[in-house]
Amino acid sequence: MQMKKVVLFLSLIGIISATNAQQALFGGPKVKSPEINPDNTVTLRIFAPNANEVTVTGDFLQPITSESNNDKIDRPEAVNLIKGEDGVWSYITPYPLPPELYMYSFNVDGLRMMDPANVYMNRDVATVTNIFLIDEPGSRAHNYRVNDVPHGTVSRVWYNSPGLDKNRRMTIYTPPGYEDSNDSYPVFYLLHGAGGDEEAWISLGRTAQILDNLIAQGKAEPMIVVMTNGNPSQEAAPGENSKGFIQPGMDISGMNAGEFETSFPDVINYVDKHYRTKADKAHRAIAGLSMGGFHSLHTSKLYPDLFDYIGLFSAAIFPFEGRDKAPVYQDFEGKLKTQFEKNPKLYFIAIGDKDFLYNDNVKFREILDSNGYPYEYFETPEGHIWKNWRIYLNEFAPKLFK
Repeated sequence: MQMKKVVLFLSLIGIISATNAQQALFGGPKVKSPEINPDNTVTLRIFAPNANEVTVTGDFLQPITSESNNDKIDRPEAVNLIKGEDGVWSYITPYPLPPELYMYSFNVDGLRMMDPANVYMNRDVATVTNIFLIDEPGSRAHNYRVNDVPHGTVSRVWYNSPGLDKNRRMTIYTPPGYEDSNDSYPVFYLLHGAGGDEEAWISLGRTAQILDNLIAQGKAEPMIVVMTNGNPSQEAAPGENSKGFIQPGMDISGMNAGEFETSFPDVINYVDKHYRTKADKAHRAIAGLSMGGFHSLHTSKLYPDLFDYIGLFSAAIFPFEGRDKAPVYQDFEGKLKTQFEKNPKLYFIAIGDKDFLYNDNVKFREILDSNGYPYEYFETPEGHIWKNWRIYLNEFAPKLFK
């Protein structure tokens, strides 16, 4: 009995010592951040007792418009946090935030940093940003969370691309019940933007959550969603390929030179061979954001018999100067004419009214209008941001395969 008491006493001493060690290691008061208040204002906090200035920037703040290459670029403003006597800096949004998935980061005396109290974050190209969700049942944002509905499966799949002469990786979502059925499914090919990779739509775009919820609500057909890597020189996302932990970047060779579009049948052939698909035009869709919209536009007109549903989300439209000689991009209007003669079921264009690609989309719509080509147009506020692309996915997916 005496020995048991000694063991218990030593165990308690160990727990106390470990607790003190953690406090000594991390220091300072326990901070809750972000805190979503009952009125949907949000409080952000950070313990930085020796800092002189702390600011926060996020997509819930007012955008600042600047000029870049004669185009308007929106970026969120930075606002100051207020320091408390306990060394905790805080900021409360001056208004309730509408339901949405938001991104933010701190700047402490000129050093950009994550919120130490918030473990939830995403990588977008080479930038890591904290996230939080304002949720409200019935809102689009409710589709961004994991709800009590049947769930699909997300797989990272390697395939061989003869057209690019390498093995490459893609992310594939199969709908709830796929593994337990013998049914065949339509396929939606969903493409990322410049600097992104096959991880972008599943993490930043919340694709699995959106599809799970739309399917459960009866708003979208059960479908396979294929998210490829649109950078033909890459095997896979940075850190997930043979080059190791390379620095992600926007300037990736070959991303707008025609190789990706030309080799796209390699992706389709793999998917149709390894998954139970409805392998015809009526059951295929392709859509993408920015560069992915560019790829969707040019792939769908290069192969007009492959896709009945096309979505351009904040799409780049015209090839870069010097790359417009690639065969894929030549005879732009001729290929477009052939595509529309085959009567695609849906041609969907969506963009924010402050997007730097807005004017190019206006010019493209003028081409469509002048030729009488039917399309559906959806415009939102704000610019070239993931907030808009999640909205477009919410709008586009329910229109497919009806």
